[in-house]
Amino acid sequence: MQTRNKILDDLSQLMTNAVGVAHGAKAEAETAMKNMMDRWLADRNFVTREEFDAVRAMAQKAREENETLRARLDALEATGKGNG
Repeated sequence: MQTRNKILDDLSQLMTNAVGVAHGAKAEAETAMKNMMDRWLADRNFVTREEFDAVRAMAQKAREENETLRARLDALEATGKGNG
């Protein structure tokens, strides 16, 4: 009976180690795939979502400032002050 328990313990340990190796291999494969995708995206000059949102906010602010300046210019031209 003692030999049988030793065999089952060894088999159990072997399976536990195999699961650990499988988890490690999975994590390594995921990291490698992520790094490969990051390099591929960087090579294509894609921007991050944060960069896109920042540029969009700057463009919106520039449009608003342009509209404000256009309104001021129209007002000046309407009063004749712009015909200098």
